[in-house]
Amino acid sequence: MGLGVCIGAIAQCPFGAAPTPLTFLPSMVMSKSGPMGTTINCVPFLNIVPFGVCMSILNPVTAALTSAAFGVLTPGPCLPVPVGTWIPEKPTVVSKMGPLISNNSTLTCAYGGVIKIIMPAQFMIMV
Repeated sequence: MGLGVCIGAIAQCPFGAAPTPLTFLPSMVMSKSGPMGTTINCVPFLNIVPFGVCMSILNPVTAALTSAAFGVLTPGPCLPVPVGTWIPEKPTVVSKMGPLISNNSTLTCAYGGVIKIIMPAQFMIMV
């Protein structure tokens, strides 16, 4: 059983330079800390802001910069490109908007990263 994720949760991509807070619009599911996240809350720049710079060679900008630097890895700007929706470990709580995400949920990026929750922003609601 994991902790429910709400607005202000911190996520990290292994290819990103810095963790970033998640944002969820007010919906049907609220906690004391604010709106809870569901599996469909994976919109770039709305729910997930960039993680600084991207060190994945699958990112076209990073690949171009690395090529221009004669093979020396040169990080480019991070542009999160989610593939699908959040994958909850055990979708035990379901709302009209879909299953709630927990601190064990993951989201795959098209550039090879697996985004994970490192702080759920609340510690009261178990899902």
